[in-house]
Amino acid sequence: MHKANVLVTGGAGFIGAHVAHELLKSDYTVIVLDDLSGGFKRNVPSNSTFIEGSILNAELIDSLFEKYQFKFVFHLAAYAAEGLSHFIRKFNYSNNVIASINLINAAVNYNVERFVFTSSIAVYGSSQVPFIEETTPKPEDPYGIAKYTVEMDLQAAHQQFGLNYTIFRPHNVYGIGQNLSDPYRNVIGIFMRQILNNESLTIYGNGKQTRAFTHIDSIKSTIAACIENPKSKNEVYNLGSDTSNSINELAQILLSISDSSSKTLNLESRNEVIDAISTHEKAENHFGKYTEVSLNAALKTVWEWAKNTELKQAKRFKNIEIQKRLPENWK
Repeated sequence: MHKANVLVTGGAGFIGAHVAHELLKSDYTVIVLDDLSGGFKRNVPSNSTFIEGSILNAELIDSLFEKYQFKFVFHLAAYAAEGLSHFIRKFNYSNNVIASINLINAAVNYNVERFVFTSSIAVYGSSQVPFIEETTPKPEDPYGIAKYTVEMDLQAAHQQFGLNYTIFRPHNVYGIGQNLSDPYRNVIGIFMRQILNNESLTIYGNGKQTRAFTHIDSIKSTIAACIENPKSKNEVYNLGSDTSNSINELAQILLSISDSSSKTLNLESRNEVIDAISTHEKAENHFGKYTEVSLNAALKTVWEWAKNTELKQAKRFKNIEIQKRLPENWK
């Protein structure tokens, strides 16, 4: 017996598809909404209902909420390119803020029980590491600003209308099914694509920037299960690995795993957070111990998948709004 109708936005994307699968395993009826701008129809679970459409379409959103009477909403759709967001500001705020408000409005109007939102540790900016949930966010790029704006709007909607939410701030998620054709986001995917094309691995600055790379299998069940966990109601969680690596280290691991003859190529530094590391005690207290996986071992598995995956042509962003200080390799 199915428990309830659940909307998953971005369910053809990487994290969204994995979360949709987890929800289906728990006997929820899953409706996936995705415009396929960054995801692939092949990612959508076959036993879900797929609707191709944009969350910018408020009329479509309202019609779906009317038809399916969603009990839960998992909002994972986003254009998550932190660096590029400086140069596509209008696009960023339209797709990551205005579109989210369409969903929040509908969730209020149709009495959704829980609104689950994947934010990002981009909200912290260059705050002192490790980031903790109690730190007041100070985002430094339009993507992080957009994510924090939606967080604040959810909190306001809760206070004004009683809409319950759970917010996750995952970081640097990778795994089987990730997008290998986007040249602007997810450094693991970018590096793998460059290796497959026998290209140099492009590193901004000196490569000493640190990130805590997080395997999707370690977080997907936590995101999906939050709606059955009363502790997570109206809470915010950092979510991901405790182990950090530099971009240089990541590049060397991938070159070793792939036995590639590609080299690294250092480009001019860009405006980005140098160290992005957070604590996860709160999530572990509410959901149980995070399952840490070996980056080297996990990347071997992802690399085997990537080698046997049809490599789509890299999608260049067509509507750059600001050319000033745009990195040369993005032009």
